[in-house]
Amino acid sequence: MPRGDKSSYTDKQKRKAAHIAESYEERGVPEQEAEARAWATVNKDSRGGNKSGSGRGKPDSHASARRGGKAAADRPAADRSAAARKGWETRRRNATS
Repeated sequence: MPRGDKSSYTDKQKRKAAHIAESYEERGVPEQEAEARAWATVNKDSRGGNKSGSGRGKPDSHASARRGGKAAADRPAADRSAAARKGWETRRRNATS
């Protein structure tokens, strides 16, 4: 199997990669980069692959889905700035203690 061949991925993994790539493209990432990031995310979540068939393979970890999100981007800049200042003050105070 040549590098880049996606035939051994399950249909669910292919759908997931397509959805992730589409999301990256909506945020302005070039198409090739978006696809590479999408497959890297799928590989991270599925820990290297799944065997096709009902109930076979390893369950997905969903590690990438748990981190981040766009909630922070939806907050006003003043709120984000205040949170950053508060975090900095806490880290500074704990470093000197």
